[in-house]
Amino acid sequence: MGVWRGLLVVACLAAGGCIPREDQSIGAVDPMNSIPAIQKAAETHDRKAVPALVAQLDNDDPAIRFYAIESLQRITGKSFDYHYYDDADDRRPTVNRWKQWLKQGQR
Repeated sequence: MGVWRGLLVVACLAAGGCIPREDQSIGAVDPMNSIPAIQKAAETHDRKAVPALVAQLDNDDPAIRFYAIESLQRITGKSFDYHYYDDADDRRPTVNRWKQWLKQGQR
């Protein structure tokens, strides 16, 4: 019985039907779900997505940061000299500028 259960689990995983899938959204745990949502926000110039995009400027994944700043630039026309490849300490001042900009209601 244990062998059959193991085979069923392997077959299910291989088919992709047993693992719950995360929705595509900005801030999704899986970058493969977050990046398309970030790109869609840029394509549609979704200003409602700006706060979520700003939050992603602090993401550990440089790809997420890259797409987030690219989207912010397309939506707002601003960069505040943010560089996705900088380390966390070097990014902090520009992330704070983005956050301050949001607080001032400049979406």
